[in-house]
Amino acid sequence: MVTSAHEGMHRIFQERPEILAPVFGVLGVPFAAKATVDAVTTDVTEARPLERRVDTVLRIGPSDGEDFLLAIESQSGKNKEKAASWAYYVAYLQSKFGLPVLLVVVCQDRATAKWAVGPFDCGTRGWTAQRTYPLVAGPDNLPVITDARTASKNLALSVLSAVAHARGPQGSAILKAIARAVQELHQTDPVTAGYFAEFLDITLGNSPAGDQWRNDMSFVSYFPGRGTVRETAYLEGKAEGEAKGILSVLEVRGIPVPDSVRERITTCIDLGQMDAWLQRSRTVERVEDLFTEDLEVPPSTPGQG
Repeated sequence: MVTSAHEGMHRIFQERPEILAPVFGVLGVPFAAKATVDAVTTDVTEARPLERRVDTVLRIGPSDGEDFLLAIESQSGKNKEKAASWAYYVAYLQSKFGLPVLLVVVCQDRATAKWAVGPFDCGTRGWTAQRTYPLVAGPDNLPVITDARTASKNLALSVLSAVAHARGPQGSAILKAIARAVQELHQTDPVTAGYFAEFLDITLGNSPAGDQWRNDMSFVSYFPGRGTVRETAYLEGKAEGEAKGILSVLEVRGIPVPDSVRERITTCIDLGQMDAWLQRSRTVERVEDLFTEDLEVPPSTPGQG
């Protein structure tokens, strides 16, 4: 099952290709200072219904040599089936495009990273027909960046390192450094700052590190009233919880809720209004009484119900 964290981990290479040079640096593989980077279809299926997809495939056109394909996988744990899948990806992509292929596996813990380096052999009776050597980026080779100035100079690598070290003892310090760097960057480049803020929000997920990040970069101070996707999603998520609370109280109290009223409650994302309805739901005798005290005032933030 592909999770939001998994999706975020590999999409950063497609959307922010500047991360490739520093990642290749920590992997010890030369990478040209100037190179073209183009996304390639990730579908490596030959026969339906068998389906195989590699997370990200990029075509790299370095200024100092031949083009090659870079297949990128995000791996959160050991998986015996991946040995065969990765060998298939490399062989299929090389055959289809006629280009050399490198496989990079991004891991978030040391045990998975140690396993992912392989090598993974295909063979029998003492003979190896094929051997796969992934390049692995994980906690042991991605740098620990706890200085805000250093983080701001290479934000793409810093956020990837934050994910790799999120469970370690220095995870909190790394996130604090990135938070300061992102807040500074927001003054001059809010689009890039917002991208990396959301990347960490999604990729860290519901973890202690994710909670810290959302606390450091709360939308109230970072995206106030801008109507961004992140702000809207935040409002909708909070409002959904409020709506469930209101309807639950009314149900427990035995007060009927017509479909029109239910729709009005569940589609509103004005958190102030929702809180007022929740308070009234505990005392009203009829569902219509929820709305009798509503004030006719213009909404103060975009998208209020």
